[in-house]
Parts: sequence; C-alpha cells; structure tokens
Amino acid sequence: MKLSEQEILRRLGAGDSIAAVCGAASCSREEFDNWWQECLTRRLPSMDGDVSAAVSSSVEIHRDPRGVPHIYADNDRDLFIAFGFAMAQDRLFQMDYLRRKAAGRLAEVLGPDGVPSDTVARTIGLPKIAHGEWQRLPQETQSLISAFTVGVNAVVEAAADNLPIEFDLLDYRPQPWREVDCLMIESEFRWYLTGRFPVIAIPELAKRALQDPTLYRAFFTGEALDEYILPPDGYPEAATKQSSEEVGDLMGGVDDGIGSNNWVVNGPRSQSGKPMLASDPHIAFEAVSCWYQAHLSGGSFNTAGMTYVGMPAIMFGRNAGVAWGITNNICSLRDLYQERTDPEHPNCFLYDGQWEPWHERTETIHVRDAEPVVKSIRSSRNGPIVDEILPSPADKTGPVSLKWLGAYQGGWLTALLQMNRANDVQQFNEALRPWHVPTFALVFADVEGRIGCKTSGRVPIRNIAERGYRPGWDPAHQWAGLIPFEQMPGAIDPARGWLGSANNRPASDFPYPLSATSPSGNRARRIRQMIEEPPNKKCSREDFRDMHLDVLSLRAVECLPHLVAVLSGSEWNDIGQTALEALRRWNGNAEPDSVATTIFNVFFTDWARATATARFDEESRTLLAAGTAGLAARLLSEDAHGWFAAGDREQRIRQSFQQALDELQKRFGPSVDQWTWDRLHVFKLKHVLGSRGDLGTLLDYGGQGVRGDMQSLCNTGSGPDWTATTGGGFRMVADLGEDQRVLWTIDAQSQSGQPGSPHYQDQMEDWLTGSYHRLHLDREDAAATVKYRLSLRPG
Repeated sequence: MKLSEQEILRRLGAGDSIAAVCGAASCSREEFDNWWQECLTRRLPSMDGDVSAAVSSSVEIHRDPRGVPHIYADNDRDLFIAFGFAMAQDRLFQMDYLRRKAAGRLAEVLGPDGVPSDTVARTIGLPKIAHGEWQRLPQETQSLISAFTVGVNAVVEAAADNLPIEFDLLDYRPQPWREVDCLMIESEFRWYLTGRFPVIAIPELAKRALQDPTLYRAFFTGEALDEYILPPDGYPEAATKQSSEEVGDLMGGVDDGIGSNNWVVNGPRSQSGKPMLASDPHIAFEAVSCWYQAHLSGGSFNTAGMTYVGMPAIMFGRNAGVAWGITNNICSLRDLYQERTDPEHPNCFLYDGQWEPWHERTETIHVRDAEPVVKSIRSSRNGPIVDEILPSPADKTGPVSLKWLGAYQGGWLTALLQMNRANDVQQFNEALRPWHVPTFALVFADVEGRIGCKTSGRVPIRNIAERGYRPGWDPAHQWAGLIPFEQMPGAIDPARGWLGSANNRPASDFPYPLSATSPSGNRARRIRQMIEEPPNKKCSREDFRDMHLDVLSLRAVECLPHLVAVLSGSEWNDIGQTALEALRRWNGNAEPDSVATTIFNVFFTDWARATATARFDEESRTLLAAGTAGLAARLLSEDAHGWFAAGDREQRIRQSFQQALDELQKRFGPSVDQWTWDRLHVFKLKHVLGSRGDLGTLLDYGGQGVRGDMQSLCNTGSGPDWTATTGGGFRMVADLGEDQRVLWTIDAQSQSGQPGSPHYQDQMEDWLTGSYHRLHLDREDAAATVKYRLSLRPG
C-alpha cells in the first residue's frame, strides 16, 4: 500500500470512504479487508502468559470461553489492580470515551460532533461533581479505586503504540487513568438514569397548552398504574412522615431506557426449595456493551456478575450468600425551576421577594480542527440554567434552572462494594445506606431462604406536588429534606412469597411523596401473572428464562378489542381487510414472524401522534407525542373527557390505521403476509464511531429481526423507524438452591470491545435463542472452563 497504516486509519476516522482510501492507497477492496483484519488482530492484548505488575503477590486472570475473567488474588488491593487490568484489556477505548463524555471533552477528539454532549456535561457540572464525590468517599473505597487505577494504567503503558484501533482512527493517545475518572463515569451514568429532561418538560408544555386540569390529568394518566412494587404487607414499620434527612452540601459549590425487569421468589415458590432471582437491565443497545462481566475472588470478595464499564464493583450478580438484581426506580431526583428576571435588577434572579445575584462561570470546550466553543453558565440558588440543553421547544421557555440530588450526594460505589460482600438479606439491605443517587428497585435473596426488596437512594421531599416547572422564586417549592433511609420503600419476606419490579410505581398511598413518574405497569403485571399463574406454581430456572423471552404485550391485549371494534365498522379494500383479520386473530405476542405485531405497533405510533396533534401545536407535538401513550390507549375505547372534537375519535382511529397500511405497503409491498415484525424490528448494534464515513461497515454488526417490543418482558424497545434500540441485552438468573455457586448469564453485546476479538460478538446468537452460560464462583468448577490464563507477577 502506498499509504502508511497510520495515514489510512486517520483518513477512515476523518470520514473518508473505504473506496477513497483504497484509491489513495492503490489497493483493492479485498486487499483492504485483509489488511484491516490483520490490523485488528495485531492489536489484541495477550490473554495468556506472565506479566509484571505492581502487585504484592501473584494474581491469576483466567478467562472462560466467552472471555469473561475470573480473577484470583490474595488480597483486595491486588484483586482490584487485576480488575482494572482485565477491564482495560477488553474496554480501554470505551473507558476513555466514557470518561471524556463525563468530563465534557469529547469534542477534543471527535470535533464539532462532540460539542452537544460536552455542553451537557459542562452545564450540569459533572467534572466538579466527581471531584466533590472523591473527597466524600471512605478510605477503603478510595483505596480500591486507586488499585483499579493502577491496573488500568499498566495496560495503557503496555499497549504503547499498539492501542485499540479507535485511538488511531481518531489519531490520539489516552492520557493516564485517574481515580476521579471512575467517579466521572459514575456521575455521568447516574445523570443518564435520573436527568431525563423530557419527564418534566413534557408536563410543563402540556400544562401550558391544555389549560383544562381535566385534560391535563387525562394526558398524564399512564397504563396499569395500579401495579405496585410493594405488596400490601411490605410497607416499612411505623412508616409515618415524622422526619427527614438533610440534603447535604452541594458538591462542586455553586458551579454545579429506559427500563428493566427483576423478580425474586422464595423457596416455597421454586422447584429447588431455595430462592430464585432474575434480572435484565434495559439500556441502549450498542456494538460494545456498557456492561462488563467478571468474577472477583480474593481478599474479602468472592462475587460474580456484571458492572458498568469504568465502575470497579459488581452491580448485578451474586456471591456465596446473596444474589441481587436492579431496575431503575423512576422516582424523581431533580426539579426544573422557572426563574424570574427583571431589567431593573440585572444579573439577578428573584427569590422570596429579594433579587439575588446569579453566579456565572465560563466553560471552554476545545474542538478538534475548529475554534473553541465558549459557554457562559449562569446559576441560581437552585442550580445551573439549562435552557440550552432542554429538548425543543422547551429550550425556549427559559430561564430554567436544574436542581439535582446527584450534585449533592452520591455513595453509589461505596454501597456496591458493601453489597458485593454481604452475607445475608439483612446485611445486604444495610449495605445500601450510603447510596443516595440513583434510586433503584433492588430485589435480593440469600441462601438461608430470605428474600427482600428495597428502593436504594433517597428521594427529595416536596411539600407541593408538581410535574412541570416549579417557581424558582417561591420558597414553598424548595426541598424539605430527604426521605430517611429507614423509610424508603422496601419489604422483607412478604406473605405472597415473591417480589418484582419493572419501572412501575413503588407503592400506593405511601406516607412520603415518592415523586414516581412511572409510565406503565404492564411489564410488572406480566411478571405477576407469570409467577402466580397457575396458583401454587413452583418456578424453575427454565421458567425464569422463558419470562425473559416472554413477548406478550398487555397493551395490545387491552387495546385490540376496542381497535378491532372501531375498524370493523368501516369498509376496507382487500389489504385493509387482510390486515384487520390479522389483528382479530392476534393473541398479543410480539413474535418475529407476526404480521399483526407490525400492524399494531405502526398503527399505535401514528395514533399517538394523532392524539398529540389534536391538542398541541406543530412545534410541540413531536416532543409531546412521547407522553401520550397511556391516553392514546384509553382513547381507543372512549373519549371520556372530550380530547377530540365531537365525533372525531373514530374517524381519527381509522385514519391512523390507513396511514399505517400506506406506510407498510410503501415499505414492504402489498402482500400483508410479508409484513412480519422481524423485517421492521431489527437489532442493529452500532459502534460509537459507526456514523463516521464507512466505519459502520467495519465496526457495526447485527441487523437480525428480534422478538418483543417496548411493552413485553422481552423488551427490545421501539426506536426510530421501529428498530430495536434498547432492552435487556444482559440477562441473569440465580438459583440459590440447585446452583448455589453458579450465576447464569448472557450479554447480547459480548465481552470484548476490541473489534478484532473473537469475543466482540460471540454471545449474540445465544442471546437471541435464550441460551445462558454458567458463571462459576467456585474456582474448582471454573477451572474446567478456562480458555486463557494470564498471571500478574510482582515487579
């Protein structure tokens, strides 16, 4: 080739097409493909042999046939050095990308494409929050993060100029890892889980547009909202509103999916006679998983499961005594405040009748191959002004400030480390005490037969309920402390013998305001059905696997009779009649070969838009359509509050059905039997650099049709163009009886982030078919599956 390897990679990373690169390099596409594969393979780190490292005694990193590391050490420090080493071997570019995202420094390597993300991180103040969190951490947490950092930097140094290929595509080198980088990644992840501006912006815009309180309530009534996490006997003892915790000091000073399922049954409800637990976090699908599986064995740890990349602790999984799973609790941990200004009081915001000077800071975002972008961030007493980063058209309602509990308290990583070493349900429950953000619904069980659930974190106490913006000038809308740890929702050993959650409401008539914003209880209802029916059912591990793969949409089950009734009153052409008959026969299961699944989901998307169009202006309706699902579902049966003009409802339903037919004919042709769900709902795994030039053809994979939709337990999302963009990529099952020392897991996106690795996409087919793998806690059992052996020797 006439061009050097570095020049070819720089050109590809800058967006040049493969054809253009081949022309400049005077090579054929076949020659290019061979060179590319060789380039990828050469960059893979060694998984076998001996390596000198800053450990006090030898540490073993054994990897199973999927590349999942089992790490064996004599003490905690050496264990976490090896943990950082193993994770960096597999995910170094992803780790660097995530810390840059959190620090607001993506534009330095991506150019202008990184500016929007950097603007969010800088406005919220994620770097300052992470530095503030470091100062609050207990000594042990700091020490383990420091050990993890040593391991990461050993890989950075060893890689030298043979780094993962993304670094050369973007033509930069990673800086040394710092302890605070772990906390930056944690802070950004908790912002991703709890920030979610549309949850407040949509109600505010709807309130302004609707005026009528009856219509407003109708707009925000979701589906199956009577499905609660806590059973009737599960409320905390003496749960009366008597006290609160202090919010705490603001970290950083004044500068400040989506879903998931989990469930647990006790011994009488399982075939093994001991508790069984399942969990499948729902999050965006990408070519490289955000989850990282590992087994940590040594010192005070013997824990297996999954963590979030860059966070050194097992987040979901089990140890010898306890297993646990997590879902996002969807309790509100932030508020948006409309601030009041006055030309006669420049540079001030009003509060309690007084004009208070705002605080201002300058953020400079350095942009590759472009001029720096300078941002002036103002803050009120509530937090930073976030107008610029609100979704349109809410970005035109400012000035609006953000108050977020994640800027005051953290504690997540400290709690995870304690959870990893808990021996029983009581210890596990107490391990959650340091955790403030995010709020998760955890289910857990121990080998003695006890089960429990607990909402992690804290929830701000608001004396006035409000879904939209709060008046920043009114002291009555300030937080009145936090719900105390002891009073956060939770239950131990309920009479019914099981617990579960699916982003549904935590409790009914709770003594504290939980500010839950759950949109639907359909998946939670399906969990209850599958555990309790038939009565006295005893669950097996295969039953839990089948629940993970269950594709029944309770939304469809509820809506179909009403939809079919309306459509049956009209004349349709042959295509319409065939489509209508498919809906009549459909049982609500979103199977890949189902035509009715396609028709219903395409119809429902257009019907939600039509519902929004009836009441909202053109500028707002795209955003507000995302909040209309519950209302749109009810409007298929009746219009109790006059959302549509008299007589318009059924006509609009028929119009949406026709538009769905037109869309599907345009896409797949006139043969309705060809409109199968797997042709529309495809599973595309995109690399974060996949949109640059032709890199998608080299780094992306997938494209198969998949089962499930947004409302099924087998949640595969419903992204743009009905693609499968989010869902339970990682799934796990723990049986504390039959398989006391085993965790059953699968991750669709596989273990390695290195595109040339055999473990870049080797779990996907098993995920599609529901084939799980053993992740052993016992070293002797794990030894039978070892494929790679790497030793870290003192040196």
